[in-house]
Amino acid sequence: MNHADASPPKFAVFGNPVRHSQSPWIHRAFADQCDLPMQYRAVLVEPADFAASVAGFFADGGRGLNITLPFKQQAFELADTLSERARVARAVNTLLPTASGLAGDNTDGIGLVRDMVANLGWHIRDKRVLLLGAGGAVRGVLELLLKEQPAQLTIANRSPGKAVTLAQDFAGLGVVAAGGYEQLAGDSFDLVINGTSASLSGDLPPLPDALLNDRSCCYDMMYAAEPTPFMRWAAQNAAWAVADGLGMLVEQAAESFYLWQGVRPQTGPVLAALRTRLAGGAS
Repeated sequence: MNHADASPPKFAVFGNPVRHSQSPWIHRAFADQCDLPMQYRAVLVEPADFAASVAGFFADGGRGLNITLPFKQQAFELADTLSERARVARAVNTLLPTASGLAGDNTDGIGLVRDMVANLGWHIRDKRVLLLGAGGAVRGVLELLLKEQPAQLTIANRSPGKAVTLAQDFAGLGVVAAGGYEQLAGDSFDLVINGTSASLSGDLPPLPDALLNDRSCCYDMMYAAEPTPFMRWAAQNAAWAVADGLGMLVEQAAESFYLWQGVRPQTGPVLAALRTRLAGGAS
């Protein structure tokens, strides 16, 4: 197919900050794999300019947007129609134009679950799951985790009230408990997921000892070239398996790519290449 005569369709990720984003590299890799034309940029947007920037992007012929921090809730408010998973999460990370206006979706939860189940071979069904944090990252993945039918899902947060409110919002989808970190003492979990941003600042949630059993898996939704503080804590506490969120990043991007292009890319080769890229410090 010869795409040379046409300007490639425009896509982007809006965020603040956004310079660190790997999304342009990931989506170009998907486009090359699928032999599809694509222009994808990372765009720094000021908070006061978000709505106008979204409108301008699509008025100029944009075909799709990814939305990252801190704009996922604003994107939820802007969308004319919402997928069920975006409606439940009350957050949008993918926008696309339709005949009915802007459609909003949230691919974070499916990205997390696909990485843990399909890529890593972990099990969620009938397991005791602990989610650390009660912010937008956790809200975005709760529905998909609960659909996997864990035996119980517990949300722990520095501010217990936020965790309790979140648990109440999702109580209709499964068994959800909530509280502060100090309430975890004496308990253990099969799967511990760090949904806080503590890793980005080199910090660790105040986790009690003996939180893990001999088959516990630990997942950090953040990622970096080196193991995060949470990943190091998991290894020091003899976790059976430890992973970062790079696979989630690639899998949620693949779901967005599918929504825009109607083609589902192969994620394995892109994830492997991205790990090599980050390990080598490539920009």
